Amino acid sequence: MELSVDPGDDWTHRPGVCSVTLRHLPPAAVVEATCTAGLRRIEWGADVHAPSNEAARLAVVRELTEAAGLTVASYGSYWRAGVSPADEMTSLVRAATALGAPRIRVWAGEVGTAEADASTWDVVVAALREACVVARDQGTGLALEFHPNTLTDSADSTLELLERVADNTLRTYWQPRLDEPTDLAVAGLRRLVPHLAGVHVFSWWPGAHRLRLGERSDLWSAVTRLLVHEAEPCDLLLEFVQDDDPKVLAGDAATLRELVAASIRESPAGTQRRE
Repeated sequence: MELSVDPGDDWTHRPGVCSVTLRHLPPAAVVEATCTAGLRRIEWGADVHAPSNEAARLAVVRELTEAAGLTVASYGSYWRAGVSPADEMTSLVRAATALGAPRIRVWAGEVGTAEADASTWDVVVAALREACVVARDQGTGLALEFHPNTLTDSADSTLELLERVADNTLRTYWQPRLDEPTDLAVAGLRRLVPHLAGVHVFSWWPGAHRLRLGERSDLWSAVTRLLVHEAEPCDLLLEFVQDDDPKVLAGDAATLRELVAASIRESPAGTQRRE
């Protein structure tokens, strides 16, 4: 299917950062570091920078973001379906609206698929369906964290979960799984493309050892090529840079922009194609 989106119009505006990357800095410094790095978007985390129960702080964070000409990409919550109280979703939706965030990042429980039984799946699915209703009523989307020790610990399980919830309010993020070879990582991402809300961009290898983004250029050049050629434009959010250092963030941001630009140059002019 051909997409009508010109990749040059949108993908160059999609690189951003998750504020959790700079958890040790106040919001104003996060905004400054984001601008210095040449990034356009911020996912504000609910844990430190934008707690859902602090209306005044949410207003300040939104004002700082917009005054700098940046976009709030999403609201990074730690709400776990089937574990966190269901009524917390109302507070999160209210906070996302206050921030101007189009979606909330949520988690698919707290048990990986190897340990999850049928009851665990049923509880998580039911909680996500209920959360979708709450979010949709306020025009807010939800997106699953793609993460170990949840029901989204693989492309297969994520697709199954999305199918069982069966609500277009819910999409998913993607990030490379620990120690997964590049070809397998990209193959998994390709399967999630129709449901993708964004990508969390980082280079860890081996395990959780943090590298500069360019040190895994084989992975990230393949990822950006796939996305630009086959996906609708979505957020590309840098996360957990080496030493949580704003200077490293700036270097990784430059690498990410270069990879995106190279992928755009390789794509058919003015079109992208999804198989």
